[in-house]
Amino acid sequence: MTADTVLYAPNVHTGGGFSLLSAVLTDWPAERPLCVFLDARTLGRLALPLTAKVTWVAPRALARLRAEFVLRRAAGDNVTIICFHGLPPLFPLRGHVVQFIQNRLLIEHGSLAEYPLGVRTRLWIERLWCRALKNRCSRYIVQTPSMAASLRNWVRREVLVSVVPFAPAVVATTSGPNTSGRMFDFVYVASGEAHKNHRNLLEAWHLLAEAGFRPSLALTVNPMTYPPIFDELSKVTRDFSLNIVNLGHLSAEDIAGLYKSSSALIFPSRTESFGLPLIEAMHHGLPILAPELDYVRDVVTPIETFDPSSPISIARAVRRFLGNAEPTAQIHSAEDFLLEVLK
Repeated sequence: MTADTVLYAPNVHTGGGFSLLSAVLTDWPAERPLCVFLDARTLGRLALPLTAKVTWVAPRALARLRAEFVLRRAAGDNVTIICFHGLPPLFPLRGHVVQFIQNRLLIEHGSLAEYPLGVRTRLWIERLWCRALKNRCSRYIVQTPSMAASLRNWVRREVLVSVVPFAPAVVATTSGPNTSGRMFDFVYVASGEAHKNHRNLLEAWHLLAEAGFRPSLALTVNPMTYPPIFDELSKVTRDFSLNIVNLGHLSAEDIAGLYKSSSALIFPSRTESFGLPLIEAMHHGLPILAPELDYVRDVVTPIETFDPSSPISIARAVRRFLGNAEPTAQIHSAEDFLLEVLK
């Protein structure tokens, strides 16, 4: 049988993108042939359809370029090509090209200054790639209304944009919270990328400690993948005796257990295309503290919100949730002001 669908997903091997890819392959219709390009780092980690013809792509520039040539040969006139890795095809293709956009950083123009040089360079190249070759896509798929709005503003032409939010089945069928044996007051399930905003979260926990509050916080930063932020959080935790535990990279099963042993999710990320941990926490029945941003309101209703750029705002939201809100300023008269200034 000849496949009438190509799923192109090189470089999708971690995080939310990998979870979504795994869900798509698991639920792929058994009767529908598939030609799929996968990152070699996912070998042995995915349940592949029996009808799938797999091309494994090594995480190297030459291998990625070779895969683009192979994709060009595989894309016939009646073939649907799903670009699951967020980038349009490098070469013009026959067939119907659908681009699944998972990364806001590719279509929004925020500063990349906080990212390491290698990451900045990669994102700059990918932004240029998306912009220069966007006319090769006949349809876009996103997961939230705010992402669709950003995409339409970025494309600046008439194009079909479909909003199709979905999550792995294991998330959607999770049972309710286990109210016994809570280990952590707060949990933040996130990698160590700059937009995940760990630095402001750490500063907020420092401010809370100075005010006499030491809530426990569980993090999931992989020390091997993100050594700078891991070193920083270790130093800040040690220097100020903060009640923070970094558990490193966890499996999906371990993350589910972490939600069950936590009282609330705090999610200070500055930008997300979907925010899968928000969905996971909601299904586990956890209260959510998150930024007052569109990507949050797209999928959940947080119990407290804050300005993610302000550690003070984050700390105040935590205090409100803990039932000990910071007092507001006492307003004095002009006479009081002058008494203070002129004394």
